[in-house]
This record gives sequence, structure tokens and C-alpha cells, in this order.
Amino acid sequence: MAAEREQEVTRGSEGDFGALVAAETPGLYRYAVSLVGDQGEAEDLVSATVVQALEHRGQYRGEATLRTWLHRILYHLAIDRGRHGSHEVSVAEVEDSWRDDSYSIDPSVAVEHAQSIDVVRDALVHLPHGYRSVVVLHDAEGWTSSEIAHLLDISLPAAKQRLRRGRMMLVSALADREERRTANKGVPLSCWDARQQVSGYIDDELSADERTALEAHLGGCATCPPLYHALVSVTATLGALHDPDSVIPATLAKRVRERVAQQ
Repeated sequence: MAAEREQEVTRGSEGDFGALVAAETPGLYRYAVSLVGDQGEAEDLVSATVVQALEHRGQYRGEATLRTWLHRILYHLAIDRGRHGSHEVSVAEVEDSWRDDSYSIDPSVAVEHAQSIDVVRDALVHLPHGYRSVVVLHDAEGWTSSEIAHLLDISLPAAKQRLRRGRMMLVSALADREERRTANKGVPLSCWDARQQVSGYIDDELSADERTALEAHLGGCATCPPLYHALVSVTATLGALHDPDSVIPATLAKRVRERVAQQ
């Protein structure tokens, strides 16, 4: 019935379609948070997804459910934004580790970490997108392997394999977090608390006590200083991008005027 209703809306008004899209935003937001690990970025992704869905309404033919179609848009937007890099767990290395009979982790640590939503989300960010999506959609959102295969445009066996490997990578990422925490033992503030304050530090918005604690953290942390220095460098470079004498192209100015007139 839901699929039939969605097909009817594709032929109905913009308001009906917009209402259906809006109804899917809670699930989209949960998915986005788990995908990128940051609420602000998740909000941006959901907003961009909604905008793209409304702008390309004509492309939705009801061949997949609206939920699947919207999640596919969000997934590709996240990929396009380049949310990957050296921080991600290596699929091959994890599988090689799990094949080794001598490989294991401290079970008490695994259980402790698995009970914290924030810790699990932090570990999820270290999984490659394709595996992260499968684990989140299957184990958190209750999607079937068939639905996930349709979303990612992969075969059902491939979806099941990604789920198996993704779960293994998540456990390994949780174990790696303990190693990072041990390396930073005794350092003031957690890394997340410190990293949230770096922008305020750059802009001189912290109190004296906050500055002292953050500087102490940066002085003893094993992982944050490179991130801080990169932020300072990027911020300085962005400042050089502002040119008060710059003029936008005439074609762009025309497009903006036309868009405003349409609204």
C-alpha cells in the first residue's frame, strides 16, 4: 500500500510529494549521523538530499520505495563529499587478522565499548562507506539484505558479505580505540572535547581555563596536534581567498536574478 501511495504521489501535487519526503527525514538523519559521525554534517547531508529530491522529483518513478531512493541520494552525496581517507579501517587487514587463529581482543573492553552509542558511532566512522552503510542500515535501521543490495546496486551475496566484513571491522575499530585511549592516558580532556574547542581556540573565544586545558591536551595528545596544525593552516589559507575586488561572472549574476524572480 505504501508503494502504491508513493506512485500516486508521483502523479500528484508538489505538496504531497514534499510531505512524503519530509516524513522520511528522521530515518535519513539517523543514517547520516552514523555515516559521517557529526551532527552538523549530517544535517547538511539531509538538507542537500531533500533539496535534490525535490529538484529531481520527476526522476522518481516508484520503481524503488521512496525511502530507498532518498537514502541512495544521501549515500552518493556523502561519497561525493569525500568522506574517506587514511583513518578508515583496511578491509584486507581486518580480514587477515580475523583469519589468524591467534588474533583476539580483550572481551571486557569490547563489551564496555559496545555499550556506548558515542563510542560505537566513533568506531563506525572508521569503516569504509560501503560497509558502514550496510551495517547501519541492517543492524540499526532494520533493513533487509535485499533492500540494501537494491540501495547500493550490488548483488545480494555482496550485501551479505559486506555485512559480515563490516561487523568484523567495527569490532576491530572498537579495539583500536582502546589503543588510542591508552596512548593518550593522563592527557587533559578527551580528544572529541578538545577537537570541538579548537575552532574557538583559533578565534580566541575560549576562557582562560578552557585555553589552558586545551593547550595541555595538545601538548600531550598523540593524535590531535596534526589536526590542530592542519586546521590553522586551512583557516589561514581560506582567509586569503577573500578578494573584495572580485566580480562574479555575468552569466552567474543572470542565473541568480532569474532564480530569485522565479521564487
